[in-house]
Amino acid sequence: MDDRKLEVLRAIVTDYVSSQEPVGSRSLVEHHDLGVSPATVRNDMAGRIPTDKGYRLFVDRLGSLKPLSPAEQRAIQTFLSGALDLDDVLIRTVRLLAQVTQQVAIVQYPTLSHSVVRHVEIVSMSPSRLLLILITSTGRIEQRALEIPEHDEETLAELRAHLNTAAVGNTSSQAAVRLSKLAGTLPPSLEVIGQAAIATLLEMVSSEATGRMVVGGMPNLTRYGAEFETTVKPVLEALEEQVVLLKLLGEANAADEVTVRIGHENPYKELQSTSVVASGYGSQVDTFATLGVVGPTRMDYPSTMASVRAVARYVGRFLSEG
Repeated sequence: MDDRKLEVLRAIVTDYVSSQEPVGSRSLVEHHDLGVSPATVRNDMAGRIPTDKGYRLFVDRLGSLKPLSPAEQRAIQTFLSGALDLDDVLIRTVRLLAQVTQQVAIVQYPTLSHSVVRHVEIVSMSPSRLLLILITSTGRIEQRALEIPEHDEETLAELRAHLNTAAVGNTSSQAAVRLSKLAGTLPPSLEVIGQAAIATLLEMVSSEATGRMVVGGMPNLTRYGAEFETTVKPVLEALEEQVVLLKLLGEANAADEVTVRIGHENPYKELQSTSVVASGYGSQVDTFATLGVVGPTRMDYPSTMASVRAVARYVGRFLSEG
């Protein structure tokens, strides 16, 4: 596609997204400095409404994404900085994404397999009951109650030290190997209570939470007028399926990369009137999970893509440092 045709396409997409009305050649010439007549523009137009292929070409030719303004960046940072724990971070992230993009926002929970063990805590709840707490680098806090023989604080302190030496600083798979080895080397005084605690910890570090998602901003779908209203119900029903959400975000498996799936590129018929903009989030060396937005194909792609990337960066940084 030559430069002029690309400029016409950009003008069509921009005007259609902002006006929600089919775009005429005269209007394009009046609003954009195309340097040609309406008749010439008409020859370049495949139609007055962009097609999925038109949107795809527009997105592919965007080049670099415009960074958010300092004020927008501060707003994101402020919104996330008051979060108390992982659940709070992800709920705030969904609300923020839905608000800044005016689309439906989806955030996947980090999985333990993408995290490093930060701390193991043992809390005595009664003479024969313990609470095991596992804290990971992604902010996840897992806890399990454990029935054991009577114990004292000195025994718990010794066991806590052994467990943390084996697990802390390791990925969940590495921690599992080290904890398994520890089970055979415990001193006799810790053997019974230690074996029970290690068995429970092994379950915790190997548990996956890939199916957990947070969704927000569903009412945003109803703002898009008559052409979208007929499809809102099936879209909403499709978005209630966790498997669908996971597959929608599945392509976005790298932090700091934004993927866009437009209209008929979606594998689900009910979602072929929508586009998905998604990104992985995580640390500099690892991707924790994915987040993104779903909205009509007629969305402001440059702004939405920039917002998704910015929020993903902040969430990844927040969880890495938290």
